Order: sequence, then structure tokens, then C-alpha cells
Amino acid sequence: MDAETIMQIRPELTRHLDTYDGFFGRSSTRRHMDTYIGGQLSDLDRKSVEPIADAAGTPPRTLQEFLGLFRWNESGVRDRVQQQVSQRHSHPHSTGIFDETSFVKKGDKTACVQRQHCGAVGKVENCVVSVHLGYATPDFHTLLDGDLFLPEETWDANRERCRAAGIPEEITYRAKWQIALEQLNRSIANGVRFNWLTFDEGYGGKPPFLRALASLGQ
Repeated sequence: MDAETIMQIRPELTRHLDTYDGFFGRSSTRRHMDTYIGGQLSDLDRKSVEPIADAAGTPPRTLQEFLGLFRWNESGVRDRVQQQVSQRHSHPHSTGIFDETSFVKKGDKTACVQRQHCGAVGKVENCVVSVHLGYATPDFHTLLDGDLFLPEETWDANRERCRAAGIPEEITYRAKWQIALEQLNRSIANGVRFNWLTFDEGYGGKPPFLRALASLGQ
């Protein structure tokens, strides 16, 4: 998407982003979202924080703090996205997709990092894993939800380590299939309906997961 196209859609994009105003404590914080999303939609060769900030005339550190330190209502944003998907993109052939994302991470300070299977490299590696719920129709697709997987022995059993990494006390170990069910139930509560669900054997091989789906009539 080039600069001319972005300028053409900017009024509609601004109206859309304005629907998230109430989830940010300060308007100045909210405006950083415009900068970041505009950069992701742009034709920049690299879409990391520094080139996006430079192109917008924003100090890179400010944009880094927006993504890493500023507090905003993440669950509220997630719910609003799901509600908008339900209202605008319902379809008789909608499909929900459970899948995981992993990325290699050195050290032991990053939240939820440990040696575990890393799909990104296809082997056991020091990495972080997250569980996601996607939504697809013949003419639309998006991510609806995502959660970090908190390992049981190396993290949940060491709450001091969790606190040092900024993990809230209420976040505890759940198997990945349990995280997936939580995401499904949240999206259903926000009006999203799936005609089909799909997932790999890591989920399909868990009888409690399949029984829970059956109980939902899914």
C-alpha cells in the first residue's frame, strides 16, 4: 500500500480508529496507534518501530514505549475487534482457526520463555509460545485473540519470577487447549459465530477439548 492509497483511505481509517478512543487513558497515547498502524500499512521496506517512527517524525523511543510500557485496556480493544467482526463480517462459511506462534528468544528474563518445541525452527529451542484464534471467510480474515502460554514448572510454580517479568497474579498455567477454549468462549460472548473450527493434532488429540466443543454444539 503506497502513500497515495493511505491518504485516500485515511478519513475512513481515522473514523475506525476513533472507535477505540475509550480504551486509552490519554489522547496522546491513542495517537501513537495511528502512527504505528499507518506505518504497518505503508510501503516502508522495514516495518519495525524505528523506520515507522522516523517516517512519521516521531522519536523511536516514544513509539517503543507505546508498544511496551504504556497502559491501555487491551481486553477492551480485543472485545471491540471481535464485536466489529461479528457485526460486519459474519458469513455462513466462517471458520475459526486455532494455532500457535513461537519465536526464539535468548536468556531467561522474557515472560514465559523456556526450552520447548519451537515451530518457527522445527525443534526444541529457547523460545516463547503463544496461542491464537483466527477467523476466516471466503473474502475476509483476521486474528481475534491471542495469549502467551505460561509454562507450569518453570514459570507458574515460581510466582516471584512471574512478578519480575510483569505477569499478573491472576495469570496461571493452563494447557494450550484450555487457552483455546477461553478464546473461543470470549469470541462467542462477543457475538462471533463459527460454522467450522480447525486445529492440529495438538488440540484434536485432547478428548477434554473435543468434549467441550461438543457441549457447545460446535
